[in-house]
Amino acid sequence: MLTAVFRKFVTMQEQTSVQENPLPKYNLSEEDEKKEILRRYRLLLRTLRAKLKRGDKELVRLAFEMSVEAHKTMRRKSGEPYILHPLAVAQICVEEIGLGVRSTICALLHDTVEDTDLTLEDIEREFGNEIARIVDGLTKISNVIDTNSSQQAENFKKILLTLTDDPRVILIKLADRLHNMRTLDFMKREKQLKIASETVWVYAPLAHRMGLYNVKTELEDLSMKYMEPEQYKSIAKKLAETKRERTRYINEFIKPIKDKLITGDFNFEIYGRPKSIHSIWNKIKKKVVEFE
Repeated sequence: MLTAVFRKFVTMQEQTSVQENPLPKYNLSEEDEKKEILRRYRLLLRTLRAKLKRGDKELVRLAFEMSVEAHKTMRRKSGEPYILHPLAVAQICVEEIGLGVRSTICALLHDTVEDTDLTLEDIEREFGNEIARIVDGLTKISNVIDTNSSQQAENFKKILLTLTDDPRVILIKLADRLHNMRTLDFMKREKQLKIASETVWVYAPLAHRMGLYNVKTELEDLSMKYMEPEQYKSIAKKLAETKRERTRYINEFIKPIKDKLITGDFNFEIYGRPKSIHSIWNKIKKKVVEFE
């Protein structure tokens, strides 16, 4: 699937260790881009290691190679190679959502049928019907109507949940949207607003319905960052300024509860956290109260 040169490069690089630094600002040489792609690929394999059974690593490798080849001429708005997006989506699936090998393969291939010459038949031939069916579901979701209102959004949610009998389609789509939101800075303002609006109306509620509360919170906060930038910055600044005071308060609040639970010989975890930026903003509006 990969060119002979790149395949050789993959094999050579897998024998070496590359320091895990954040991706530079997209002015990499071709050689450095290849190293970055392979660094992300090896990180994915390490994250997936505990879930790999006999033959799985070869399947993940094949999916990676097919995705690299299919997206080889494509770049994101940031200028980075497109393959870094499916790699990031796969990483979110494993690390943040807890999905396994088949979902990783589907995440690596999730944009290929829609955006490249790779066909569903190609995927079914290499990976079987189950993975082809999930990729097909992801492709169909991408072609569902846009949403501009709460009523359309409600219809969209119903469509998403009835498109497939496999919840992995929804989970991978949420990982896809989460990475797109994390990298939305490079889009035009109109596109940012459209994607942020879809996210807060459709994908955040879906994440909540699927029990992915951290994903839901991040999607809401990222949407607010683009839809209400001034309020977002103001609340984020105030949260940063009051962090030490809040941490002390939470620790003082937790201590007597923790002592009682220890005395009662309970097996427990206890922690506190601030409300999310989006949640604080909602409460400020609904309750007509100040941040404090």
